[in-house]
Amino acid sequence: MAVLTDEVLINKIKKGYLVERPEEMTENYKKALIQIMLVSADTELMSAPAYYMAACKAPSINTRLSAFAIIQDELGHAHIGFRLLEDLGLDKDYLVYGRKPHEFKNPYGFDQSLDSWVELVMANAFFDRAGIVLLGDIYKHTSYGPWRRALAKVDKEELFHLRHGEVWMERLCKAGGKVKAEIQRAADWMFPMGAEWFGLPDTMKRHSAQIDFQLKGYTNDQLRHQWLNAVVPLCERCGIKVPAHKDNETGQFVLEYPIPVQFDAEKKRWLFDKPITWDQAFDRWRRRGPYNVELVGMFQKQFAPFMKLYNGNGHA
Repeated sequence: MAVLTDEVLINKIKKGYLVERPEEMTENYKKALIQIMLVSADTELMSAPAYYMAACKAPSINTRLSAFAIIQDELGHAHIGFRLLEDLGLDKDYLVYGRKPHEFKNPYGFDQSLDSWVELVMANAFFDRAGIVLLGDIYKHTSYGPWRRALAKVDKEELFHLRHGEVWMERLCKAGGKVKAEIQRAADWMFPMGAEWFGLPDTMKRHSAQIDFQLKGYTNDQLRHQWLNAVVPLCERCGIKVPAHKDNETGQFVLEYPIPVQFDAEKKRWLFDKPITWDQAFDRWRRRGPYNVELVGMFQKQFAPFMKLYNGNGHA
């Protein structure tokens, strides 16, 4: 039997082949798949406690129930991701309950506190748009069959989260006054956070395995442009200012500052006049944000007492 190499597998994928089991993977394919899937699962999981903090401040029963429905969806999406990772040989209980807070791979945006219901709305509009851009690409292009099928459900539910944010953002901005000013303050820190979400520019990308193995179809810059092309017009309709504009030559929306730049996490303020290197940005991500420990603790802290009680009652 011929040995499966990366080159052979890539050629099969280019012809429409879907990988279904670990036995059909090369080591490099499996490594790249675990990497992208773990980031996705961690992002879904860590959005839940971040959203919960803001949901508790919702202005009415209806708005709170809508927020709780979104949180329930996010936990379900995380379960799908960790369950698929279990099929690849990882321990899903360890991934959720055993890792240290700084070991999670979620975007830096979900290491911040969402201090109001307005910030939850903006997270839906900005961060869930980033999620749809990323997962929509995977859903359409991924060569891993189980993930593609699982994302059929996730894609529809993420669309609800996005619409929740966009509809409420437009509604609140029409009201004007203090609430629109609050929307603007949220956009001031959350828009650059979303732009940074997609990582290294293509000219600096160090690894191409996720593209080569067709785990996703678009590059970082292509995905970032998709996000900008959706979010900037939304902000313009709402009268919200963001540091981006449409380039008349390319027809694309472009940022008006050099990405990445320094971020004052305590004040939730970007220092646009202080650019940093991507290595410095990665260092910030690895140190995690100011609420990383607290947010991870919201779902980890009761696990050990529960397991002690569970096992103490003679259960398996």
